[in-house]
Amino acid sequence: MGGFGEFFGVMGTFLNKFFVQTVINIRIRDIIDILLLTFVLFFVYTLIRDSRAWKLLVGLGVLLLISIISEAFDMNALSFIFSDFQSVGLLAILVLFQPELRTALEKVGGTPITGIKSISAESKDLATRNAEIDAICTAASELSRDKVGALIVIERSTKLGDFVKSGVYVDATISPYMLRNIFFNNAPLHDGAVIIRNSRICAAGCFLPLSTKEDIDKDLGTRHRAAIGLTEISDALVIVVSEETGTVSLSIDGNLERNYNYNTLKQALNTHLNPLGTVESAKHRTSKSRKKGSK
Repeated sequence: MGGFGEFFGVMGTFLNKFFVQTVINIRIRDIIDILLLTFVLFFVYTLIRDSRAWKLLVGLGVLLLISIISEAFDMNALSFIFSDFQSVGLLAILVLFQPELRTALEKVGGTPITGIKSISAESKDLATRNAEIDAICTAASELSRDKVGALIVIERSTKLGDFVKSGVYVDATISPYMLRNIFFNNAPLHDGAVIIRNSRICAAGCFLPLSTKEDIDKDLGTRHRAAIGLTEISDALVIVVSEETGTVSLSIDGNLERNYNYNTLKQALNTHLNPLGTVESAKHRTSKSRKKGSK
């Protein structure tokens, strides 16, 4: 019994010293510090969990663990090999995770404050936005019917100036006729992407970055990889029309959804580009149904 009493006494002292005293002495700024660190770690996790960076991070963790064990147990051979690992670890992380770090900074820098976003959304002319969405959906449906490949980018808060410069400046009104002519098979700009900015066709024939994801369907071509690649580093919406099948796809946040038609594509674009209009439409449908019910 004495052995157990001594054990519980040691455990009680340990818990009191490292847990109870810590909780008692915790301050408001410590709580804020922990919450901010949790947010940063969760953001990093969501950023790399579906990318190759996760495997690289696990590999670095294994090397770090080996380095710590070799120092703890005085393993001279391993200690000699890993002696400089911790000193160059930060530099190795910057080099290995350069694409992911750039993506994270672009997403953080391109995320608007909610209040500002709401003000800009309220000031947006809903009629102009609805006409823009209708023109894009009509063009996508007609291109799909004729199996003409297309890549249509809708810029949002993240500016795409670098990719605009890679194409030909157009500055034209959005219309199904204009989009069909740009992507016509014999047209000089049909292989690149159209970038829409501020409700106008800003540029055509633009080159987009290809995604490096390994789990993309092998049946998808360069256009689909380009759509996914751009939405991995920006908040843009990218519409893809397959030249082989005529299938219409929509890429958002690095994900690709397929098999859209005019109605489903219009609904998706309204949801992401015109939330106030979607709400107003829902209210209008609800009021009409109530009126019918009252009759």
